Amino acid sequence: MENTSFVKESTTEDTGFLSLNPSTLEVIGKVNNTSKEEINATINKAKIAQKLWSARPDSERKEILLKVAEALQQNAQQLAEWITREQGKPLSGPGSNFEMQACVGWTQVPASLDVPEEIVFEDETRKDVLYRKPIGVVAAIAPWNWPLMIAIWQIIPSLRMGNAVILKPSEYTTFSTLEMIKVINSVLPEDVLQVVTGRGEVGSYLTAHPEIGKIMFTGSIATGKKVIEASSKNMARLTLECGGNDAGIILPGLDLTKHIDNIFWGAFLNMGQTCACLKRLYVHEDDYEKVAKALADYSSHIPMGDGANEANVLGPIQNKMQFDKIQDLIADSENIGADFLFTGQKPDSEGYFIPVTLIGNVDNGNRIVDEEQFGPVLPIIKYKTIEEAIAKANDSENGLGASVWSDNIKEAEEVAGQLEAGTVWINQHGAINPFVPFGGAKQSGYGVEFGIEGLKAVTVPKVISIKK
Repeated sequence: MENTSFVKESTTEDTGFLSLNPSTLEVIGKVNNTSKEEINATINKAKIAQKLWSARPDSERKEILLKVAEALQQNAQQLAEWITREQGKPLSGPGSNFEMQACVGWTQVPASLDVPEEIVFEDETRKDVLYRKPIGVVAAIAPWNWPLMIAIWQIIPSLRMGNAVILKPSEYTTFSTLEMIKVINSVLPEDVLQVVTGRGEVGSYLTAHPEIGKIMFTGSIATGKKVIEASSKNMARLTLECGGNDAGIILPGLDLTKHIDNIFWGAFLNMGQTCACLKRLYVHEDDYEKVAKALADYSSHIPMGDGANEANVLGPIQNKMQFDKIQDLIADSENIGADFLFTGQKPDSEGYFIPVTLIGNVDNGNRIVDEEQFGPVLPIIKYKTIEEAIAKANDSENGLGASVWSDNIKEAEEVAGQLEAGTVWINQHGAINPFVPFGGAKQSGYGVEFGIEGLKAVTVPKVISIKK
């Protein structure tokens, strides 16, 4: 995943910068940089609010969060339109309306789960009970690719377990996030959830603040390392999801008619701007041409353009920084003599559009394979043996997700067990679920989100030991 906070698009003055519609490059508005004094005041208010919030009965917090889910559902259409306007993903298909339904679901599930105390040891002499207590004030650093959904992943579990949250949205998607926070705060008690806005220095000051007890971050490896450095100042607990360069392996003989749609959307969901998208596809040399043709044929029928037009299901790259990076990777692939197996039709627009592109005649060691492209460009790599495919799939600093595609589930499971990733999907990719823990291996971060384990991650364990 790309840096959420360190590059600006354009500025008006030192106190702010402009947010643009990536489909049209029209100005949406000016984003202000929250000052250090304002951040300090925000944290002080959060500390007071957190004590009152955590003192409420657990059942009451659950009830309030279910009301938040209702409010999100009632305002889903207008929030989806904001996402499309500012982030770029279309209203149709797995786009902005899809993101809003995920926001509702990922609010309902944490509100429905229980984390009861646990008797971890008991005999005739003693009894030890493990409780889960709120940490305090959580700093949430959200990205631009799924700006509302990932913010919800950070906000709702933290609130559910009695914390207060200060959210720093990406500067690229500030306004859509602010609109969602207005909706949520129409239900929540005052100051339990607050927002600070601006560039990277705002996030840096927030995460290093001595009163922050937990940091939840989704973004690039480079920025994740800065968050780790910031946490050395306050010993804040961390949940880091630092993106991935997910590999998929198609085992020989796959019936593509059953799977091609899932392979396509596994790679090109949100224009490939998803941490757990399929970003490297390994195909047996005997099936290479068949797979390339099937993907090209499927891609040729997927309409791209301004997401406000409901006929489109693919949109633009969200910002110029990412647009330029993808263009650079495409140019590098041209320079090394890669095969361009398919290049889609680019819309007639000033926006940051890059058509779906399939690249062949590349291998590990080429930039398009080794670097996370985070866009609609998929390298397809040949392999001779399964062992070779596994070794190449694991040859990455990333380890967020991976997938295996086969009509023989037993064989797929054997391969899946050898892949180095936090989640390995079989015959699907990126299929996350609010009940199922999700997190990365290697430099894709540490800690998990979702489900019971995700709720535990925003608490501190407390043992009360009783002598009988």
